[in-house]
Parts: sequence; C-alpha cells; structure tokens
Amino acid sequence: MSLLTALDRKHTIAPEGYSRWLIPPAALAVHLCIGQAYATSVYKNSFIKHFEASQTSIGIIFSIAIVMLGLSAAVAGTWVEANGPRKAMFVSACFWASGFLVGALGIGTKQLWLVYLGYGVIGGIGLGIGYISPVSTLIKWFPDRPGLATGLAIMGFGGGALIASPASRQLLSAYDANYDPNVATSVAGGRALVLLFLTLGIVYFLIMMFGVANIRVPAPGWRPAGWEPSSVAAKPLVTTASVSAASAIRTRSFWLLWVVLFCNVTAGIGILEQASPMIQDFFRVDGVSSVSVAAAGGFVGVLSLFNMAGRFAWSSTSDHVGRRPIYMLYLGVGMLMYLLLATVGDAATALFVVLAGIILSFYGGGFATVPAYLRDLFGTYQVGAIHGRLLTAWSAAGIAGPLIINGFLDAQGKPGSLTSAAYQPALFTMVGVLAIGFVANLLIRPVPARFHEPAGTVTALEKEAA
Repeated sequence: MSLLTALDRKHTIAPEGYSRWLIPPAALAVHLCIGQAYATSVYKNSFIKHFEASQTSIGIIFSIAIVMLGLSAAVAGTWVEANGPRKAMFVSACFWASGFLVGALGIGTKQLWLVYLGYGVIGGIGLGIGYISPVSTLIKWFPDRPGLATGLAIMGFGGGALIASPASRQLLSAYDANYDPNVATSVAGGRALVLLFLTLGIVYFLIMMFGVANIRVPAPGWRPAGWEPSSVAAKPLVTTASVSAASAIRTRSFWLLWVVLFCNVTAGIGILEQASPMIQDFFRVDGVSSVSVAAAGGFVGVLSLFNMAGRFAWSSTSDHVGRRPIYMLYLGVGMLMYLLLATVGDAATALFVVLAGIILSFYGGGFATVPAYLRDLFGTYQVGAIHGRLLTAWSAAGIAGPLIINGFLDAQGKPGSLTSAAYQPALFTMVGVLAIGFVANLLIRPVPARFHEPAGTVTALEKEAA
C-alpha cells in the first residue's frame, strides 16, 4: 500500500471492538507539537536583538501564525471533513516542519520577512489544519462526553509550551556558549536560533507522524455502548439535528459565538505572547528585575500548566453544567482577574502567578469547550468544518491581543526598562473586551429549524464519505 493510499479516509476506519481511548493520544501527538507556538516569548528578546527590531515587529511573527491558523482552518475545514484526520494530520506535519526550516533560513540571512513567511504563513497553515484535524473525529468517538474528548486533545496544544519552553532554553544554551538562561541580559546569537529552528522542525515532524499512524475514525453508525442520541436533547441549547458549515455561518448563534471566542482569546493571548518579559517587568525596581530569565521561562511553563489543565478541567465540567454557564465563568470571573492583575498584581510574585494562571485556565478552557458548544448548537455532521470557520475569531484575536499589549508597551519605553504601570492601560482594555464577550454569550439561542439538514441527506453523505 502506497503512502497516499494509506492516508485515505477509508483506510482509517476503526475495526469492530477498537477502543476509542486510543484516539486521544494520537491527537495529543499533533497538538503537543503545534502548541510550541505558545513558547515563542522564550526567545522573543533574542529575536529583537538579532533583527534589531521592535517588540511589535517581532510580535507580528506570532500574530501572522495565528491569523493563518484561523484562515487555513476555515478554508480547509470542509476538506478535512471529506478526507479524514490521517491525511489532514500528515499535511499539517509537512507545513509545520517546513515553517521552521524556512524560518531558520530567514534567521540565518537576517531576513525577517522570511521568518514571517516560514513560521508565520507556512507554519501557520500547519497550525490550522493540525488544530482541527482530530477535533471532529474525537467528538464522533465521544458523543456522550464531547467536552471531555476535546479537552483531552486540545489540552495538548496548551501544554505544548510546557515542553517547548525549557527545551528551547536548553537547546539555545547548548548551541551558544555565551547564552546563559539564568542571566536576564543574555540573548542567544543568530547561529543558535537557526539551529534551534532546524532541530524543532525535524523533531516535531517525527512526533506528529506517530499521530498520523495511529488515528482512526469510527465506522458509520457506531455509538458508545448504552448511549442513546436522544439523550443529548435534554439539555438547553443542545440539538440532535444537523447543520452544514455553509448554513451555520448564516445563523446569528454562530456569529455571537464568534464574538465570544474572539473576546476570550484576545484577553488571554496578549499576556501569553508577552509572558516571559511581563513577569520580569512587573517586579522591576530601579531598572533591575527580581525575576531571572530562567524563572521567567519557568513562568511560561507554569502558564502552560494552567492553560493545559483549564482545557481539560473546565471543558469536562461543561459536560455537566452546560456550555453557556461555563463561558459566563470564563468571561465574568476573567474580568475580575484582569482588574486584580492591573491593580495589585505587582504586590507579590505568587499573587501575580495565580492571577495570570487563572486567566490562562479560562483562555484554555474556552478553546477546549468551543467545539462541544458547536456540537450542541449545530450537531456532529460538519462540526469540524464549522469549527474551522469559527477559528477566524482566533485569527482576529491573534492580531488584536498582541497589538494591544505591544502597542501600549512600545509607547511606554524599551524592553528591559518597563514596570507594572506600563501594562495597566492594556489590562483595563481587556476588561472591556471580556465584558463584550459576556453579553454576546448571553444572547446565544438554539439554531432555527430552517437551517437543519434533512436526516436522510446527512446519512447518505456519511456513508459515501466512509
């Protein structure tokens, strides 16, 4: 059997008796790798020095990747549904690894636009396809617990930085004898950054191939033992009907949920992109921070833990309390956390870490819960494609969040000289953003019947796809 044939959807149908609990590890193999995007702040200052650029110019790399994530997920969502997760995950691995290789070329030649193209555009396409590729499959394997299922996989994306952050620091230290991760003023040289990107590209490709080899889709008509589809309609905002991706984007509920996701992501992503320098700035006195670079890198790892735990814990909780109530928690309590971070966050390092951690748990929980929210509103028919279209909210937030934070910071001073006061305008802005999302979530209603697909049409298409 050729590689292309092995990637076909019909060769990924699980045999009778296949355990659905083998699917989350395959999804994790992809999400842990593409979650490296959350660790970019570890080498952000090295990039600023190497390219002699501003925080905003370097932050754009991350923004482009997130924009491309949303756009590629939206454009390729229907293709992923039609071709299955194995082929999609393979394509994702190729784009993600290639993005690092082209990025390495840009670093080596000091051409920032090549880093934009490589890590931002090419890698971002890999991010988008890889992010949505296992989600629809997981929901179909776990129709009785969609929040838990998506939380299991998507927590890997949040936890990617937990591995990538310390690994990147150690690799930079190994590749550059003059780089000391424990010294605040130490930055890695261009050669070390090139080798880092080459290493990450190769290693991530190999790990993602594990997921490609082990992913399976359920046979048509499969359902968990003892589970009845009619049971899902007993909860508010949950439907047993099916809505196509084309019809979903014509509904008010889709765009209200788009606003909810945009606001939740914007509020979290600005901090996450700036995490390592931010904790140093909050505890800087007379130009000297009491938080070392190594400790700041550790803080990125701690945030990844909160991000990862929130994706699983909050999403699983939503199976019991409902999607709309859990988003009221994310957005409502999130506003309070931002107010406290802006006003008393610099009182103690432990307080700062706890407040930022709770914010990031809500940020991660929002990502993990939204596929289940979509499944509740639109059914399982084309939930992956609908999810891809919704992720354009992430693209928009990927621009808005970092621009708000970096824009305020560039106006306040240079990196290494900022204090907690420089962050207050941006943090207060995030409170207002979350308030908008809170209202939008309250306005979401069940999808009208006129947007539902005929049951016979859906069944025929599913059999044809298999």
